[in-house]
Amino acid sequence: MKLFITALILMMGVSHESPAVSPENDKVIILPAPSLKGTMSVEEALQQRRSRRQFQDRELSMEQLSQILWSAYGITAKRDGTPALKGGLRTAPSAGALYPLEIYVLVGKVKGVEPGLYKYNSKDHSIICTISGDLRNEASTAAYNQKMIKEAPAVLLYSDAYDKSSKKYGARGKERYVFMDLGHSAENVYLQAEALHLGTCAVGAFSDEALKKLFQLPADEEPIYMMPIGYCK
Repeated sequence: MKLFITALILMMGVSHESPAVSPENDKVIILPAPSLKGTMSVEEALQQRRSRRQFQDRELSMEQLSQILWSAYGITAKRDGTPALKGGLRTAPSAGALYPLEIYVLVGKVKGVEPGLYKYNSKDHSIICTISGDLRNEASTAAYNQKMIKEAPAVLLYSDAYDKSSKKYGARGKERYVFMDLGHSAENVYLQAEALHLGTCAVGAFSDEALKKLFQLPADEEPIYMMPIGYCK
């Protein structure tokens, strides 16, 4: 209940200088409410969108992290009376409104957030630490030594429990719809990064087995995508 009240206050526009920590679990961080107005138009973001592979050694703010995660899978209209929607309508469409993706963020340098792997919870716009410590070097190794993974201050990780889609759509859900969902969400991140004057790059080249072991993903989840986020060099 306390966690719900805190999230509700933030969504109403009350800001905090530092991240709110849930009293029930000190590893849960309620993110600042996302901004619904920016300084760059959609057309400008589309024109400028590029894959950025080199990043400055510069930390991100809590607000930037919040905005990126919200753009990826954040809730835009609450639907608490519809459990199947898992909290409400989101920034990205989903086949059958199943929202099968799970989004993690590997934090290296984000102000107010200790290094570690965090799982994003769209329902209350929070992150919860699943593994402590800076794992960017190890993640870079698992991604065949791609430098941008260890240089970026934060890295999004998408995973999917295929059963969520295949249970309703069979093989088509696993082989097509999941990746359609991923494309919608990832393009949102690309455009939001540009609007924040940050950069990102889609990464699909990595060892699934090594990454799953490193991030200790549940048995029914598979890593499918990574997106390093940071200030471009």
